[in-house]
Amino acid sequence: MKLLILSNYFTPDLSAGSFRIQALIDALQPMADAGLEVDLITTSPNRYASMSAEALPFENHGWLKIHRIKLSGHNSGMFDQAWSYVRYAVGVCNLTGRGKWDAVFATSSRLMTAGLGSMIARRLKVPLYLDIRDLFTDNIEELLVGSPIKALLPVFKRIERQSLQRASRVNVVSQGFVEHVRSRAPAAALRVHTNGIDDLFLDTDFRMSKLSGQQPLILYAGNMGEGQGLDRIVPQAAKALKGKARFRLIGDGGRRDDLEASIKAEGLDYVELLSPVPRQDLLEHYREADILFMHLNDLNAFRKVLPSKLFEYGAIQKPILAGVAGYAAEFMAEHLPDAAVFDPLDASAMVEAADRLIAYPPDTSRPVFRTKFARSEIMARLATDVLGMIEEHLGISEYK
Repeated sequence: MKLLILSNYFTPDLSAGSFRIQALIDALQPMADAGLEVDLITTSPNRYASMSAEALPFENHGWLKIHRIKLSGHNSGMFDQAWSYVRYAVGVCNLTGRGKWDAVFATSSRLMTAGLGSMIARRLKVPLYLDIRDLFTDNIEELLVGSPIKALLPVFKRIERQSLQRASRVNVVSQGFVEHVRSRAPAAALRVHTNGIDDLFLDTDFRMSKLSGQQPLILYAGNMGEGQGLDRIVPQAAKALKGKARFRLIGDGGRRDDLEASIKAEGLDYVELLSPVPRQDLLEHYREADILFMHLNDLNAFRKVLPSKLFEYGAIQKPILAGVAGYAAEFMAEHLPDAAVFDPLDASAMVEAADRLIAYPPDTSRPVFRTKFARSEIMARLATDVLGMIEEHLGISEYK
């Protein structure tokens, strides 16, 4: 039994997609003893131009073969990312031209990965499993106002609709995506397997004795693009919190330069701006943090998402300061009620929420959350579902 997996990102790259697919590979590995073979086609590490990681172009682990397509560097701009993706798509087509697989799994925050998976599955006449991590068409409608790329929106919507309708099974990482998918593919066999907490965060002790006299450290670690809108809120909030808190922001993205310029213009020398670091090094920053901060821009598309960062933060057992709305806010109210949630882009509300966390630190033990959203359990269910689809297609039951 052979499975083809398409994912733009894979470890050692730093992204939610790469960690998710690594967890899926880990969950599929026990099935190798029963004859499962997997080909993963991904890219060389390229998530951030400011951080490079080495990875072999091809790895053969017997049951698992990893093919990495070399891409040119990019600075998170729309056009250079699009060009990088074209190179990935061409590479995928070249690698799959003569191959034979029993099923295709495609994980898509970038819509064209879903389109590629659909095209290959259709050519091979095999089932397709789509893992939807973002709503691409929703995003570009709001993020690309005035961009010539937006003229392609009807084409993107057609690819999205056809891919979803072609899929044998569709998974979404957020309950907030369900309505969108149903509107495009009413008959889709829909599942909701969210992101989750990696064992690394469940097994690490993040407690650290605070040094006397130090102000609380508010930490952000992640992307710094239009979707996060950090440059539109952090400088204002940090200025109001002067003398009460320090800030450390770790990451890169399309709006990092704007964020850095605003920090310098305001003279906020107590706001550190650091480049991305390896995941293992990030653990030390989490230990030093007193409050974990996250933020999404105030766009309708982001009212449907469930950021993977929530699971990471929730596992660390420290106070969370979150500027989110919509489904993410609902999820936190149910599963992370100790978090201080405020409306996106509302600097005054962010300051008030931070003041509350500093003055009255909540109980952040979260034992139920840590158990319920362990990534290994979630991905085991996803892996079983993928194999169930293949069994159904081939009419076998040896993997049960």
